[in-house]
Amino acid sequence: MSDKMNILTDKISQFINTYYLDPIKGDEGYNLVNTFTWAIVLGICIFGIFKLLKKLEVKITPEFILSILPFVLAGSSLRVLEDSPAGIFHPPFSYLLITPNIYFLVFGVTVICLWLSIRLQKAGFVEDYHPVFAGFGLVWFFLNLGVLLHYENVVAAYVPVFVIGVGTGLTLVFYLVARHFKSAIFTNPLNLSILLAHMMDASSTYIGIEKLGYFEKHVLPSYLIELTGTALVMYPLKLIIFVGVIYALDTQFEKDEESENLKMLIKMVILILGLSPATRNTIRMMLGI
Repeated sequence: MSDKMNILTDKISQFINTYYLDPIKGDEGYNLVNTFTWAIVLGICIFGIFKLLKKLEVKITPEFILSILPFVLAGSSLRVLEDSPAGIFHPPFSYLLITPNIYFLVFGVTVICLWLSIRLQKAGFVEDYHPVFAGFGLVWFFLNLGVLLHYENVVAAYVPVFVIGVGTGLTLVFYLVARHFKSAIFTNPLNLSILLAHMMDASSTYIGIEKLGYFEKHVLPSYLIELTGTALVMYPLKLIIFVGVIYALDTQFEKDEESENLKMLIKMVILILGLSPATRNTIRMMLGI
């Protein structure tokens, strides 16, 4: 009985190491098992965040989403700090800065800054907590950039120009087409911001793989890139997912306040899932990391 238990324990340990721990320690990217797991965790976290924001009496508005974006930039640049060959961070702390662990770290810091900002408003020190909250994130982001530029040199300044330029251009074309067809859903500023973030992510993937020798770590994009032989496939992939998800969100949700708040939270998460890798990829390539 003891031998069987040892064998079972060894197999479980091997499974956890193979699909979860080793990819984190070696920064090897994703596989089907951990991708599915993190998707479930993300879904659980969305509802957890929804409850937390409700307890903090935070309404998820476009203004709130705008104020949280600096923390996305801060988290992405923090991830690049870990990527740096200068060895700024060392194990075991460096393991906290690898996906998905870094999401929990950044989330914790963000919640603390949000709570402080709300307390400052309630205490009468500020009229609106949103600018203060965004300010915390911006300070963190620029601090990370300062450290990066201290240790690293800019070797490809054209990368952010390409990523932002192409992402913006494609979003503008989409907007003009949507306006021609008088689509209120796809000319909505928040929805267009989501598209912009994902078009920039697609652009960073394209230039990284096609021009600079990087590789894709996510399972589905990696498969499609290998299948088609080009990273250009990221553009239609992102666009198809965007159209389907945004249309469903804006047509299938109830119109009550709680449902609207949940819908806005999901949109915020989708925006973050595009902006975060776009920022990280762009900074990495710009610095040649």
